[in-house]
Amino acid sequence: TNDTFAFLIGKNIGKHKLLERISPNKTIEGFIGGLIFTFLASFILANLFPSLSIIQWTVIAGIVSIFGVLGDLIESMFKRKAGVKDSSNFIPGHCGFLDRFDSVIFASPFIFIYLHLVQ
Repeated sequence: TNDTFAFLIGKNIGKHKLLERISPNKTIEGFIGGLIFTFLASFILANLFPSLSIIQWTVIAGIVSIFGVLGDLIESMFKRKAGVKDSSNFIPGHCGFLDRFDSVIFASPFIFIYLHLVQ
């Protein structure tokens, strides 16, 4: 949800660059759009999966949004330093495996830690 809506909002109304030196296409508007829609998704998930409270789902949405973007920026920085556009050609047309999953890979340990702290 975060990556998809950050892309859609950023592409359509994004004007202010987030960190142009690292990832020139990311915008502040895209980040905020991804954050908002991820919080909306957390409310839906809280109703579908009541094993976690609405507050826990909301915290997870915040973790996903913040650490997901950080993971994406870190992966972009690695690619920029290596002088490559895509992390692989494993998934043709999708910029590479890491480009599709960098947010999930980076945010997952923080969600795991959070869930262990609250349970």
